[in-house]
Amino acid sequence: MTEGYAITQEGLDALRAELEQLEGPARRDIAERIRIAREWGDLKENAEYHAAKEEQAHLETRILKLNERERNAVVVAAASDASVVAFGSTVEVRDEKSGKVATYTLVGAAEASARDGRLSIESPVARALIGAGEGEDVRVHTPTGVRTLHVVRVG
Repeated sequence: MTEGYAITQEGLDALRAELEQLEGPARRDIAERIRIAREWGDLKENAEYHAAKEEQAHLETRILKLNERERNAVVVAAASDASVVAFGSTVEVRDEKSGKVATYTLVGAAEASARDGRLSIESPVARALIGAGEGEDVRVHTPTGVRTLHVVRVG
């Protein structure tokens, strides 16, 4: 039995939307491409058929993974105390050394995306920020050394 994992409601909604798209339009599109490729004759030398079948296998694997994630998802509600960083919080921090300001939302590992500013709750930065309030400094141990982050805003 797979253990549940933390996810925000927004993350679960996005997972379900992707699953709906894959199980509906994407699956129908690939089935149609396979049907058309079959009409072209000999399947042994039919590159379009083989490409569509391979894409279908990838699609079905993704659907299986998403279904498993959905079954094991545990939605974690936003913290009642919005003045401190918690799971689901959006926090603005300033790196004390570089002066760079960044905004992160703390989410479950499955939702994490550095590009979109969503940090896994399991990351060193998120672990250091948990429980911190506005105006506080936290020390983060990273592979490149210790960084000090100043919590500018918790939202």
